[in-house]
Amino acid sequence: MFKHILLPTDGSELSEIAILKGIEFAKSIGARVTGFYALPEFHIFTYQTEMLEDTKDEFARDCKAHAEKYLAVIERAAKQAGVAYQTVQATSDHPFEAIIDAARDKGCDLIMMASHGRRGVRGLLLGSETHKVLTHTKLPVLVWS
Repeated sequence: MFKHILLPTDGSELSEIAILKGIEFAKSIGARVTGFYALPEFHIFTYQTEMLEDTKDEFARDCKAHAEKYLAVIERAAKQAGVAYQTVQATSDHPFEAIIDAARDKGCDLIMMASHGRRGVRGLLLGSETHKVLTHTKLPVLVWS
């Protein structure tokens, strides 16, 4: 059975639900968890207005604050459930690659993550990190939607 589960988060409500379910699952099988968040890279030319208004240092500080907030959800839930945990973060414009790399680097044998259920043109244009993880990893992926 699985011994180490990677729980990526994007800070969304659906992601939080998947985290809680992932920790519940980990507890039931005696696994440990690693919470993961991918921080975006800073770009001078961007469509994200917060990057246009920030300096690189301000943007990095804001991203770190978001990461800490999102990863704290995993920390609190794991502590409450008595599940061994750690949290990690990485900077990447390609979260699916960072998720796969983190799972490999931390020795995870399962990735459990949320899916926002984007389909059709919307899914094509916005992309789906979950779909990209599913198609690029050799690890099992459990999707909560």
